[in-house]
Amino acid sequence: MLRRPPTRFGRTPEITRHLRKDRRTQLPIPQTKILTREFAPCRLEDHYHITLADNAMYMSYVHEPHPRPPARNIRLKYDPDDPYSKFRHNPPVGGSQVGKKPPPPSSPTNVPRLEKISIHTMQKDVLQSKQNLLGPLMALRAITGESYQAGGRHAVQGIQIVRGKKAVGGWIRPGVPVGAKVDLKGPAMYDFLASLVEFVLPRIRDFGGVILPPESSSVNSPSAVSGVVSFGLPPDAMALFPQIEVNQDAYPKLYGMHIHFVTNATGVGAQNRARALVSGFQIPFLRK
Repeated sequence: MLRRPPTRFGRTPEITRHLRKDRRTQLPIPQTKILTREFAPCRLEDHYHITLADNAMYMSYVHEPHPRPPARNIRLKYDPDDPYSKFRHNPPVGGSQVGKKPPPPSSPTNVPRLEKISIHTMQKDVLQSKQNLLGPLMALRAITGESYQAGGRHAVQGIQIVRGKKAVGGWIRPGVPVGAKVDLKGPAMYDFLASLVEFVLPRIRDFGGVILPPESSSVNSPSAVSGVVSFGLPPDAMALFPQIEVNQDAYPKLYGMHIHFVTNATGVGAQNRARALVSGFQIPFLRK
């Protein structure tokens, strides 16, 4: 006996089991776990593994024929056995040692590499009305293509709202939204980097490169050993992204942003190794 198709008479089959809804998004949860994979090769990621990784190791390699001596034991400011200073903040003598730690030994496992790209923007108009935050959220989502747990990846946080941590004057209070940020990793990070170096930076008229600090600046400061390269873009640069340029009228205004390239470089000279890595992705640097 042949069974008739369920839509033969214009009727759909009855739903025998309703899908559960996510409390946060109010969207139905599928019965099977959907997880997207890397479905297309990334040109800049292949460029790093084929060419840039070897060059970065050659430029940052430091030959050490003998094993390193053990780290010097620096005494603490207060006696840890003294009951009067047991619960007191006890830093080492001579101040913080963050900027004095040597870099790890050169090996193929710690070649400088990009770990993530962090983008954030802050808008004063958000303090007047929270509706003004929709513009930065839409713009960052269009530029990066990130959404909350997209493709079933639980590590993807998507576009996050930045809230005030403490009171600043009389215009920022704790918990009040002040901006938006997004962290990019994996193929999405390299896709954004490709759009940045191929479409945006070459079309900025007054952009000669990322400004380097003066030569007299300290190499032991926390920022110099963090391995993070940061620079900002003006609001006019947002219109140069292809995702914004095709439909610029959909956004109420343009927004400036700060971009941070977070690398795995640590120790003394980490900033220079991070700059050498970022320059391999066609991002120029300029010293005035």
